[in-house]
Amino acid sequence: MDGLYLGLISGTSADGIDAALVHFDNGRPALRAAATHPWDDHLRRQVLAVAQDEIRLDLDAYGRLDVAIGRAFANAASALLASAGVSSRDVIAIGSHGQTIRHRPSGDYPFTLQVGDPSVIAECTGIATVADFRRADVAAGGQGAPLVPAFHATVLRPEHGARVVLNLGGIANVTRLDASGAITGFDTGPANGLMDAWCLRHRGEAFDRDGHFAASGRIDDALLAELLDDAYFALPPPKSTGREHFHLAWLDMHSRVAELSPEDVQATLLAVSAHSVADAIALHAGDAIDVVACGGGVHNTALMQAIASRLEGRPLHTSSAFGIDPDAMEAMAFAWLAYRRLRGEPGNLPAVTGARGLRLLGALYAAP
Repeated sequence: MDGLYLGLISGTSADGIDAALVHFDNGRPALRAAATHPWDDHLRRQVLAVAQDEIRLDLDAYGRLDVAIGRAFANAASALLASAGVSSRDVIAIGSHGQTIRHRPSGDYPFTLQVGDPSVIAECTGIATVADFRRADVAAGGQGAPLVPAFHATVLRPEHGARVVLNLGGIANVTRLDASGAITGFDTGPANGLMDAWCLRHRGEAFDRDGHFAASGRIDDALLAELLDDAYFALPPPKSTGREHFHLAWLDMHSRVAELSPEDVQATLLAVSAHSVADAIALHAGDAIDVVACGGGVHNTALMQAIASRLEGRPLHTSSAFGIDPDAMEAMAFAWLAYRRLRGEPGNLPAVTGARGLRLLGALYAAP
């Protein structure tokens, strides 16, 4: 069903709720408007504390958080529509990723959990809402992530050879696109998430603007080696991860952290992100002719420079070079997934997630 869709996502960093208004014409997306809606500071801190297992919620507290996040997402959608001068009546559906608070796609009882009650979003906006995109893939034996590579292929497939699309959110993920149609992808490890958390702890700031905090320190080679020795980095794809693994408690387990200055730890965390991304590209997409970056991390100058220096001559662009707002890419992808859902088309890629097959993703919550 062609027309206007609205995508919503707050990623691992929980640094804002990204909203994108996208028009689809025979499957071709065109961005109409995009914005990042700020979190209420108290709610954001609660989200991060829950995601990093710093606090445990009883059922009542969990229910309140689910509704509060649903209202925050609805507010983000309504604010974007107001700024764009678009009526809710003109939007076919919202695709809401929600806020991930736990992601455990392995083990005897694999699951992934996103909160932000979609019934609340539909009620507050008056727009049908598609949500809960990841669990069908997990139920089919997949990782439930990343889901964006299929959208990357829609907008950034190369005409010749292979290309890497690099998403730098709280967690980094890479997509290898081949002109022949082959698509692979996986989470490489932390991008901004650990750096943001460390910056908040030591500077009271939500993120390291332009990487200045990291640039003021020096990389500690011993700590870098310890952190990169984590078993996750050596796992073969398909694989995915999040704050339930790479969080401050994980960092604090390494005794050398207490011996270093905060800025040296930050510099080392940036190096972890850059090394793990570049190593993953070299190992799994060594034939790529270029790398196209998107996500909040593209604004971290120090991180982008560190990654570029390790790409063995491959040019590093941002998606803006191809006419796509780097900050809107993931929100656009969830508008696209809602569009796919209403068309009855699968949204996952088994080659990426490891699921047993293609699955229709997301549940539909009707407008009032």
